Amino acid sequence: MKKWLRNDLRRDTATEHARASSAGGRRGAFVALVAAGVLWGLTVPLTKLALEWLDAGWLTVMRFGLAAPLLLLATRRAALRRALTPGVAAAGAIGFGLVIVLQNVGISKTNVSHASLIVGAVPVLVALIAVAIRRGTAGPLAWGGHVLAILGVGLVAGAGGAGSSLAGDAIVLASVVLSATFIVAQTRLLQGRDPVAVTAVQLAAGALAALPLAVAAEGAPPAPATETAVLAAVGLAIAGTLLAFSLFAYGQSRVPADVAGAFVNLEPLVGALAAAVVFQEPFGGVQLVGAAAILSGLALGSVRRPRARAAPRARPDTHARRMHGGHATHGVRRHERPRAERSRS
Repeated sequence: MKKWLRNDLRRDTATEHARASSAGGRRGAFVALVAAGVLWGLTVPLTKLALEWLDAGWLTVMRFGLAAPLLLLATRRAALRRALTPGVAAAGAIGFGLVIVLQNVGISKTNVSHASLIVGAVPVLVALIAVAIRRGTAGPLAWGGHVLAILGVGLVAGAGGAGSSLAGDAIVLASVVLSATFIVAQTRLLQGRDPVAVTAVQLAAGALAALPLAVAAEGAPPAPATETAVLAAVGLAIAGTLLAFSLFAYGQSRVPADVAGAFVNLEPLVGALAAAVVFQEPFGGVQLVGAAAILSGLALGSVRRPRARAAPRARPDTHARRMHGGHATHGVRRHERPRAERSRS
C-alpha cells in the first residue's frame, strides 16, 4: 500500500513538472514569435532601401549568403547532420529563396503599405491550409481573431500612398501563398531537429537557389550606390534574416503552425510604422485603430480549441490477484480482509 502511494505521488509530481515545463516553453515560444514578427516588420522598408543598390535576385543572394555562414558556424555539427536532409534543403530553396526573390520583385513594383497589407493574409492562409490537411487547431475565437487582424491590416495599410501597381501586388501575393505553405510544412521538418540548425541549412539552400536566378536575370551585381543602401542590406541580412528566421523557427517548433502564423500579423504593423518614419507614408488615427485591431486579433488568434479530455484510466490494483487458501481475493486488499482470515494465512 505504501509503495503504491509513493509511486502515485511520484507520478503526480512528474506530471506537474511536465506541465510547468510546457507552460514555460510556450511562453518562450510566444516571446520568440513576437520578436520575429517585429524584426520581419523592418524587412519591408529595409528591402525598399537596399533595392537602390541590388536588384531582387542579388539582394536575396546577399541576404541569405551573409546570414547562412554565420548561423552555420554557431550550430553544433551533430545538429547540422540531422538537419542536412533533402527535404529540409528543398523547403529552404522554395520557402526562403523563391519566396524572398518574388517578394523583392513585388516590393520594387509597389509601395510598402500595399506590400504590408498583402503580407497580412499569411495567418489566414496558414490556418486554411492547416484545416485542409487536417492539422488545424483554430477554434471560433481564433478565426475571429484572424478576421479582426485582417481588418486591422486593411486600416493600417489602406491609406495607400504613391507607387503601387497591380503587377507588384500580384507578385507579393504569390510570395505570400508560398510562404504560408512553407510555414505549414515546416512544422514536420522541425520535429526532432534543432531549429537553428534547420534555419542555417535552409538559408544556405535559399541562397544557392537564388544565385542562378540572379545571374540569369540580372547579370553581375552592381557596385554599392550609397552607404544607406549598404547598411540597409546588412541590417536585412542580420536582423531581418539571421535573427528573425531563427527566432521564428524556435517558436514554431513549440506551437502549432496556425498559432505561429498569427504572429506574422506584426510584420505589416511594424512595416507601416517604419514606412511612416522613413518614407513619410500616412499613419494617423485610422491606422491606430487598425493597430489595436491587429494586436487584439493576434491575442485571439493564439487561442486554441480545447482538446477533449480522455477518460481517466483506472489504476491497476496490485492486490487484486493475491491468492489466499486457493481462492483469489479479486480486488479485496489484504488490510480489508477479516483479522481471523489474515491470522490463518
